[in-house]
Amino acid sequence: MKIIITRDREELSAKAAKVMLDVVKSDPYAVLGLATGTTPLGLYAHMIADREKNGTGYAHIRTVNLDEYIGLPASHAQSYAFFMQKHLFDGLGIDRENTYIENGAAADEEKECARYNALLEQLPRSIQLLGLGSNGHIAFNEPGTPFGSDTHVVTLAESTLRDNARLFLHPDEVPRRAYTMGIRQIMHAKKILVLASGANKADAVYKMAMGDVTELVPASVLQLHPDCVLIADREAAERL
Repeated sequence: MKIIITRDREELSAKAAKVMLDVVKSDPYAVLGLATGTTPLGLYAHMIADREKNGTGYAHIRTVNLDEYIGLPASHAQSYAFFMQKHLFDGLGIDRENTYIENGAAADEEKECARYNALLEQLPRSIQLLGLGSNGHIAFNEPGTPFGSDTHVVTLAESTLRDNARLFLHPDEVPRRAYTMGIRQIMHAKKILVLASGANKADAVYKMAMGDVTELVPASVLQLHPDCVLIADREAAERL
């Protein structure tokens, strides 16, 4: 695992953008595995600014997202589909037909997992972007998730609900269940980029990068990936 420590979140975002844009500019048909949450927002802003300045093309780029809340349609302001459209896709001019995410409003959860699994087999990711949960989760794969897991439904841990509550008007509005890409599928990406910011992530960063490889810390499996880059600001990296 390659580790890059930055002064602050702004430098983290700039360095993450360089990694992502190197992939985009070297392969105009790349498949980008993307993530939501507040940590990638700076990266996405840099990607949009680069397109405006340099005209970087996204006509043939396809994207696949990690997860989606169950019970929220794509039109809901707190759905991850809406988040991606607002914070990245509109700014890059990506054709919506080239963007893929689980359907939070699907009537049959088992069929939706099977649909997404089949989709992921057809779209091997050139790079997979990840955030890091304070309990060591990646995507919504909570502690104890098998490393061999595929797309599945998860009941979110209390720590995850607390982390995500800041994005809702009231903590009770946070959906308790979600679809998530499995750990096995994350590990199939050619390159993995992990971003971590803030002191509340310091323990998780240490366990991910330096601890035992264990399903109790899902992110620790990334130690086994042949091309994984961790970018953390000083607060998140304070235990390294």
